[in-house]
Formats: sequence, C-alpha cells, structure tokens
Amino acid sequence: MAAPPEAVVHAWTRLERAHRAALAAVEDRLKAAGLPPLAWYDVLLELERAGEQGLRPFELQKAMLFAQYNLSRLIDRMSAKGYVARTASAEDGRGQLLTITRAGRALRRRIWPVYGAAIEAAVGAHLSPAEARTLGDLLEKLHPPRS
Repeated sequence: MAAPPEAVVHAWTRLERAHRAALAAVEDRLKAAGLPPLAWYDVLLELERAGEQGLRPFELQKAMLFAQYNLSRLIDRMSAKGYVARTASAEDGRGQLLTITRAGRALRRRIWPVYGAAIEAAVGAHLSPAEARTLGDLLEKLHPPRS
C-alpha cells in the first residue's frame, strides 16, 4: 500500500494536535474550577440521556464520547461519591444497570458552564459559525453518526 498523500498526513497531524490541545484546555479549566475530569461529565450525560432505565456498563462505554479504558474504576469512584447508582439487572441478575442520581444531575449541571466555555474558547473563538458548521460536516465524513 502506498503512503498517504502529504495533504492527508498534514490533515491528520493538525487534527490530532487540535484534539489534544482542546482536550487539555478543557481538562485544565475543569481542574481550575475544582471539578472532576471530563470523563465524569461524559458518563453523567449519557446516564442522564438514558433515563430511569439506565445503561449496562458496555452500553455506557459504547455511548461515551471519549474512550474510557478504566470504566469500571471510574464508575466505582463516581458511585462512591453518590453520582451514579448501580442496581442488579432484572434481565439476568448478574449484570448491572447504571443510573444517574440526583447528585449526579446536579454535578453535570455544575460542570457544563465550565465545559461549554472551554469549548467556546477552543473552537468557537477561532471559527465563525459557518466555519464551525463546515468543520463539523467534514469531520462527520470521517466518523458518521451511529444509527
């Protein structure tokens, strides 16, 4: 297989650098505000979207925006803090269902303004709304939404 064209390598490099810089900026802002890492927000958002039926751990991992390789330890920490509840699955009794607690909803709402401002600083401050739409459309070509 031939090497990719230089323009493709350039796009890949810029994409990775922009991604790392944006995530680092978000994490820095969350830490400065005394809030937990971004993965906590991601878990809370997906569990809130799932509603009362909750999600099994593998479903949560598939739904998350960011890869989380130590999801079970993350859920342990969040559960210990009272943000996530675990219940036995009614289907098989051995599996778990994860749901967001009232405290988890409150934490997610506290995180969002800091996270939203960080997104604005990392992306919105550098792109016009039309450019942001174009970038989103181009990135969607690389990773189409799940159906």
